[in-house]
Amino acid sequence: MRYEGSVFRPPSEAYSLIIQATIGCSHNKCTFCSMYKDKKFRIRDIKEIEEDLEMARNYYSHVKRIFLADGNALVLKTENLEKILLKIKELFPECERVGIYSAPKDILRKSVEELKHLKKLGLGIAYLGVESGSDEILEHIQKGVTSEEIIQAGKRIVSSGINLSVTLISGLGGKEKWLKHAKESARIINEINPHYLGLLTLLIQPGTKIYDEVKNGEFKLLTPKEVVLETKELIENLNVENCIFRSNHASNYVALAGTLPNDKKHLLKQLSSMLEYPYGMKDEMLRRL
Repeated sequence: MRYEGSVFRPPSEAYSLIIQATIGCSHNKCTFCSMYKDKKFRIRDIKEIEEDLEMARNYYSHVKRIFLADGNALVLKTENLEKILLKIKELFPECERVGIYSAPKDILRKSVEELKHLKKLGLGIAYLGVESGSDEILEHIQKGVTSEEIIQAGKRIVSSGINLSVTLISGLGGKEKWLKHAKESARIINEINPHYLGLLTLLIQPGTKIYDEVKNGEFKLLTPKEVVLETKELIENLNVENCIFRSNHASNYVALAGTLPNDKKHLLKQLSSMLEYPYGMKDEMLRRL
């Protein structure tokens, strides 16, 4: 396999074979993201991708899952994704699932019928960075889409039968908009009702616009305690069915895991406990409370 630049994948794809269908991210303007700043976006030639798959077949005896990178590989035309998925079926008959990063506009360019077709060919899960449900925050972080576009995109994936995993970012509204961020994010998730919901915590990376905003005092970061309060507000307002919730990324102050709505009371109890007795939080974070 041949990789260009830094390669990223969701935590649940830790043991997947990663194939770069695209290089970088076609949007690459989000103010908080530094993931693809070292790359100029391009779509790889199908022959290159097929060659990588063939190299992987010669190297690995068993591949359970395959993940198509980079930032939003769903940007590929349906016919090209079809070729990739058919090649995977040919070379890796044992592969149980193919995953892909997706962006709202890429999803909306495809019909439900096209997505259903990709599902039949093995596309089992799409990862969508929602980040926030607030249009004000989405505009500030230069996401390039509105909350309504995200809702429609998310619903389209769900209706196609492809599993949808969405992510939100705690603290993205800063001290001024944390409540709006929590409530509006819950609203958008309730509308979509995804299969998986992951919660990350905002990490400031040098070279990003939000890093400069923090440095200049324009954006005020939440303390760990405020992040827990925001998370509690989010979960209190969630009304989803059979949604697997995770907040156990390295960026998170408190590790949470459950299925909503069944575990909602338990998750809220954990958060309340942390607010009252914050000893379960990471030691280095406690000093900032």
